[in-house]
Amino acid sequence: MSVAAISFGVAGIGMMATAAQAEEFSFTATNTTKSNITEVFVSENKGEWGYFDIGSGIKPGATVNLVWDQSTNSEGCSQWVKAAYADGSESEPAKFDFCENGLEIEF
Repeated sequence: MSVAAISFGVAGIGMMATAAQAEEFSFTATNTTKSNITEVFVSENKGEWGYFDIGSGIKPGATVNLVWDQSTNSEGCSQWVKAAYADGSESEPAKFDFCENGLEIEF
C-alpha cells in the first residue's frame, strides 16, 4: 500500500491504552511554534506523502498522541515527517524511527 493512501487517527494525550491499542505504533507530537499545525505528513521515500488526520489541528504549545493505522503495519519503521502550518509554511522533513518506544517529535 502506498503511503499516499494511508489514513491515520488522533487520540488525546492521557488516554488509557486498551489491549487492542497495545499493538499499535504511536508517538507524541508537540507544536513548539506560534502557528497552528494544520497537517502532519509522513513518507518512506520523501516522494509520496501520506498524512495523519489531526482534526482541527495542533495548537501552539499543545501535545497530542498520534496513532498509526493498522493498514501501515507493512511499512518500514524509518519515515520522513513534516508539518504544514496555518501561516502557509512547512517544516523541513526529518527522519524518525517510529518503532522506537516513547517517540516524541517537536515541530
